[in-house]
Amino acid sequence: MPEYDISKVFSAITLDQVVPARVPWSGVVRKGQVLRIIDLESQQAVDALFYNAHAYYERYSAQDTLLNQGSAYIGKGGRLFSNEGNVLMTVVEDTCGRHDTLAGACSCESNTVRFGHETKYMHACRENFLLEVEKYGMGKRDIVINVNFFMNVPIMQNGELVIDDGLSVPGGFVDLRAEMDTLVVLSNCPQVNNPCNGFTPTPIRVVIGDPASI
Repeated sequence: MPEYDISKVFSAITLDQVVPARVPWSGVVRKGQVLRIIDLESQQAVDALFYNAHAYYERYSAQDTLLNQGSAYIGKGGRLFSNEGNVLMTVVEDTCGRHDTLAGACSCESNTVRFGHETKYMHACRENFLLEVEKYGMGKRDIVINVNFFMNVPIMQNGELVIDDGLSVPGGFVDLRAEMDTLVVLSNCPQVNNPCNGFTPTPIRVVIGDPASI
């Protein structure tokens, strides 16, 4: 199991919170601080959006991120670019190995298409995002293609994406260093119709602090 002693990672902690299964979370990570997202029980996808905390029109760009790092996945050393060409956050530690940048967030509409009309009213990440960004005066048009931490999405030879069993272990984590003051919006994914959460959504832990040695 990965190291839980966060005192070795942070010189000062400003937030340490457990986010229940299925719900959203948001917070500002100041420049130089580190955000640790911990998959407490394993195989829990965490959808994430990123915005310049002082100008929300600058936000995470999957296109710029893919172009600049030349990979469909994010891992240690990966940089999350904004639509202005700036780096929002850098992955400075990672126990999972890779995180999805292509599959986007589940929604009531996509659930209906993929899994049948009976799933239309199931809660989804897009609804979580809407609930959270509204707190900052944003709406549907401000939700872009997101990062899916801990989500395993292999790309087949024919270009199709497959949502497979998660790769993270209990206590697995990813550490992101803010390169500017960054508003982070998370959806602790409620999906139960595919294996991205092992069919059973579980809590995560979010820690923000000043790095001790990273």
